[in-house]
Amino acid sequence: MEKSLSNLQNEVDHWIKTVGVRYFNELTNTAILMEEVGELARLMARTYGEQSFKSSDQDRDLGEEMVDVLWVLLCLANQTGVNLEDAWTKKMEKRTQRDLHRHQNNEKLK
Repeated sequence: MEKSLSNLQNEVDHWIKTVGVRYFNELTNTAILMEEVGELARLMARTYGEQSFKSSDQDRDLGEEMVDVLWVLLCLANQTGVNLEDAWTKKMEKRTQRDLHRHQNNEKLK
């Protein structure tokens, strides 16, 4: 199966309804999202930043941490009726119009 955003949203919804019993409420999932982003940030700081690894960080997988963030975001999209593919298309159009020349003319990026 192709892993489009819509397919991922459907896969998460199916898993929640068959394995997870039900969605946590939106506020709980928002708090979980912040927790997962924090775990990703911690691993990024240790892998690419200047912080050293702690023994509890050694077996963390960057991809898995990113997927944890995506998972909760997909849950929130399902709960709030957001079609992420439509939202992605709309946002990319807006971003492209806004930034069409902005980055090419940024001396800091050259």
